[in-house]
Amino acid sequence: VLFDSLPADANGNQCAALLLKRDDEVAQENTDPKKLREVFDEVLPQFSALLDDDMIENVAKKPPSFLPSFRYVAPRLNQGDRTVILGDAIHTVKPYFGLGANSALQDVQILKQSIESTNTMKEATHLFSQQRAAESKALVEISRELDRPGLLGVFTFIVPLIVDSIFNKLAPKIFSPNTIAMLQKRENTFRGIRRRKRFERVGQIATLGTFFTALTMGAKQLIRTLSRVTGKRNTTVAMSFVGGIAAIAVAKKAAVFLVPGMAPADVLTKASTGKGEGKESPLRTIQPYNSENEDLSSDFVGGGI
Repeated sequence: VLFDSLPADANGNQCAALLLKRDDEVAQENTDPKKLREVFDEVLPQFSALLDDDMIENVAKKPPSFLPSFRYVAPRLNQGDRTVILGDAIHTVKPYFGLGANSALQDVQILKQSIESTNTMKEATHLFSQQRAAESKALVEISRELDRPGLLGVFTFIVPLIVDSIFNKLAPKIFSPNTIAMLQKRENTFRGIRRRKRFERVGQIATLGTFFTALTMGAKQLIRTLSRVTGKRNTTVAMSFVGGIAAIAVAKKAAVFLVPGMAPADVLTKASTGKGEGKESPLRTIQPYNSENEDLSSDFVGGGI
């Protein structure tokens, strides 16, 4: 369950959207208002108190609406010589990316510049189409990569963010920040971000490949050397080597608890608060929704308030 609420006007009114799973009972049209109220009381009690019974009843009657899919128009954005499309009509992204309205405003700006820099409407419409069609495609493709469900999303979103952050920290003049950070900079275009990230991926893969190859070769050479010195087989030395690394890792995790004079209660406190890499804090035991193998563009429905 996700509840978004945004200011609608200067009078303090709010425009809100309630996102639910498609097969959820309260996501259906003409659902029981009492059950919808129970959902709010259980999951969103801070908002439930702000909604009167009439509001809950109106929401319960509404049919579900679906989040938009990521889509773009190509290869042109003009019809004839005097008509163009812009905004959501050429690039549809989900609302939580914050790119829809901003991109639409940029479309207007580019259209204005196209009109001012040309002599006829024909030239302006074709220039606008040339400049924004490829940008719209890049915007939607980037958004798709940031919204893949389940395990696929780990490799298209989470892993690239981590790798980009590491490489940018090690070599900021060569590798740019992660995609999310680059989207916040006005001077970056969507095509520019996509092009640079593709180029950097090649460099990152080559660097990581070289590093792990050298690491593997170094480890093999070390094992051979230790085998000759100790007179033991390579397999025995390798297992001892791996076991030693594992023992060091375990000792490092346990060292924080091996403090002289530490009481059992102190150990429990460290474990429950997550300090010392112990057990997870009770405040962080809520498991995230697992959307693996599910199409979020069709499985979530919204009800307006």
